[in-house]
Amino acid sequence: MVRMSWEQVLDLYGGMIEERLKGYLAEATAAATLYHPLVGEVYRSLSDLVLRRGKRLASCSTLLTYKGYRGGVDEGILMACMGMEIYRHSILVHDDLVDGDALRRGGSTLHVALSKEHGEQFGEAASVFSGDMLYALALQTILDADFSGEKLLAVTRLFAEGYRAVNESQMLDLAFEEREPCVEEWYAMASRRAASLFKIAILSGATLGDAPREDLSILGEAAANIGYSFDIQDDIIDMFASEEQYGRPPGGDLLRGKKPLHIVYTLRDAGAEQRKLLLKSAGRGGLTPQDLEAAREIVRRRGLQPAKEKSREHAERAKSLIAQTRMSEETKGFFASFIVYVEQSLDWYR
Repeated sequence: MVRMSWEQVLDLYGGMIEERLKGYLAEATAAATLYHPLVGEVYRSLSDLVLRRGKRLASCSTLLTYKGYRGGVDEGILMACMGMEIYRHSILVHDDLVDGDALRRGGSTLHVALSKEHGEQFGEAASVFSGDMLYALALQTILDADFSGEKLLAVTRLFAEGYRAVNESQMLDLAFEEREPCVEEWYAMASRRAASLFKIAILSGATLGDAPREDLSILGEAAANIGYSFDIQDDIIDMFASEEQYGRPPGGDLLRGKKPLHIVYTLRDAGAEQRKLLLKSAGRGGLTPQDLEAAREIVRRRGLQPAKEKSREHAERAKSLIAQTRMSEETKGFFASFIVYVEQSLDWYR
């Protein structure tokens, strides 16, 4: 049998999760519409957002970890993976609102879509409520999955702890727009961002799949390292990719005054004039190509390579840890291939 690439694996299992999401969200939308047409309209906008095709990386990580211990896929884990995907979007709705993003995977973000029909005040407030609604739906979906009460309790605890953690990290991320964090502070923030999401996704699959206790601690550390590596790479993409590659205008973090790791390193070592040039775009309504290229050049000289090295260190640590687990070779191969992709993609952006 020909071994599938990690992208093909995501297409296969992401498609299975998506098909079930369509039916589940259609039922939720119908029930909301019976309650009130306006609420039903919000649910339709939520469904449009959740069902926009993406990699489904978080939910597929849950599924593949489970499959790595159980040897197959069943309706119970597919139900749990729906909950994982809905949980991820509960975070994205709030994240897009706070960051003022207008686009998400080629379409309007939720607050923008609702503002077009009902005004900005409604759109923004309804997005706060909608993110909370999605979190509640995620927990309901998990609790409806066909697993023992003990396992479901353990997974819902992971979700609850993760949801609190990501909101705590968002406060730090917001605060860092107004001041410069050190590397240690960046890690404190990032430990509860993508690192937290990967831990929830992978540990949920391991818990439901009866992973040995000793594997759980290994997988928790591996997931955190995947999250750090992915976060650093994703932030580099935001600054160095083209709009065609990224799907939205690059430099969004720079405009908002955010401090990804490559900026933290750059500000630490840059001179006064470089710092001034790098920070002058924060809060402005736009970013000229000249401003963006000038900022990119400063980062290339100061912070890009140290950030890439950190991403690679975390990637290598994650691969080493995953190899130590008792998961199937197929699942280990998927995670190893994905991590290699993250490592290699760092060289695309110079």
